[in-house]
Amino acid sequence: QVQLVESGGGLVQPGGSLRLSCAASGNSLRFTIMGWYRQASGKQRELVAVITRGGTTNYDDSVKGRFTISRDNAKNTVYLQMNNLKPEDTAVYYCTSGVVAPDAYWGQGTQVTVSS
Repeated sequence: QVQLVESGGGLVQPGGSLRLSCAASGNSLRFTIMGWYRQASGKQRELVAVITRGGTTNYDDSVKGRFTISRDNAKNTVYLQMNNLKPEDTAVYYCTSGVVAPDAYWGQGTQVTVSS
């Protein structure tokens, strides 16, 4: 079993910042790769960022230069630092993990709303 618990969502004005956190518990092999997906109302889920245990990262083009994914392996925690937020970043953000792909296990999600 893997449990992923997100925190840090909320309401922020355009141009603002938020930091999401995700604490993982369970079989550590199953969070070899961790990621953040998001789903806006009426849209499909999309992969925002991924990070391997070794620290290799990849980002969706829409967030490159604004979002940073990082992880603390000792704490089994992954973070998503979101800067210069835009209204189109509004979505439910999900922490995910897996062995070979970041979509085997999912957290409950945390709402991020960017609005003035």
